[in-house]
Amino acid sequence: MTAANTLSTAQQPRFDPAYTAWKTVASYDDYATAQRAVDQLSDDGFPVEHLDIIGSDLRLVERVTGRLTKRRAAAAGAASGAWFGLLVGLLLTLFSSGGVWFVLLAVGAAIGALWGAAFGYIQHAATRGARDFASARMLAAMRYDIVARNGYVDAARSGLHQAGLLKSL
Repeated sequence: MTAANTLSTAQQPRFDPAYTAWKTVASYDDYATAQRAVDQLSDDGFPVEHLDIIGSDLRLVERVTGRLTKRRAAAAGAASGAWFGLLVGLLLTLFSSGGVWFVLLAVGAAIGALWGAAFGYIQHAATRGARDFASARMLAAMRYDIVARNGYVDAARSGLHQAGLLKSL
């Protein structure tokens, strides 16, 4: 069963011809400019609930941030483990009395860092060199269209033109 099948009929997004009869108001090369245009329309009192920002030509960009060694994996594991241990120590301080709160925080962070380093090292060693680099992934669109529904395209274009934010289609 897919995720779409688990949604009730009222929760599923509409894709019928009447709802998807979008009209492009303007196109922009970056999301920030499209967002600024919709914000300007909102500031001018335009009913922005009739607008959508649609990213087109999606690409997965994986930026390689460096070589991943067992040592670096252990260090990353230690850092995340220390944060988790700090959180556990903080929760334990709620049930403690006296001035032991600092000790609980320090011990929690130290134990978390130790276990995090061990798990980071083991996890990287288990890959046997299949992925020896660290990276960050993001989705990027090549174009962002502002589209209007329910007959609001002309009013939106007029508002963007008056604000000087209308780029030719």
